[in-house]
Amino acid sequence: MPAPSATAHDRSIIVVMALELEAQGLFRARGVDVLFTGIGKVNAAHALTRRVLEERALGKQPLVVNLGTAGSRRFRQGSVVGCRRFAQRDMDVTGLGFALGHTPFEDDVPAELEFAEYFPDLEHGVCGSGDRFEAHAEALAWDVIDMEAYALAKVCFREGLPFACAKYITDGADGTAGVDWQAALPVAAVEFVTLYEGLLARQATHR
Repeated sequence: MPAPSATAHDRSIIVVMALELEAQGLFRARGVDVLFTGIGKVNAAHALTRRVLEERALGKQPLVVNLGTAGSRRFRQGSVVGCRRFAQRDMDVTGLGFALGHTPFEDDVPAELEFAEYFPDLEHGVCGSGDRFEAHAEALAWDVIDMEAYALAKVCFREGLPFACAKYITDGADGTAGVDWQAALPVAAVEFVTLYEGLLARQATHR
């Protein structure tokens, strides 16, 4: 079941990225205040929660938009993938009989979070997030591999906020992932700006 959406009485957009490197200065040049969280699920959850509280103090219910880089064994390098389903790939309590990715004793939150679709023109895949840069991800079951999206999605699920996410596939989550990721950043940043501007245009037509 999709996560609840907030009432858009005063909708703002929070663009969230892990690192300034992923934006390459392009958003700043356009006057867009991007929330850079730092790497990993803890940093992502902390930074977004603080920003959401600030927005709500101003009477706003924001749309959270995560644009970032990712690895994949399913999608080709250089493709852009929309993500609306998210799992925590490094939550492993299989020793107690729980499925991989399932947080035990958390019955009010599904193991896989699902949100409405915001990028209908993109291919879509399930995003698995974990605190590990994957260079040998052959055995991982998720379509897209990143380090923050699930945490951002969970904050939005808990707070009843809409969440949109798109990932630029920089690498194959394999032995050359590190080199491939760095080489792809300039092109990825251009794609992120295009996605953001397209989302703004669609949001404007639905007001």
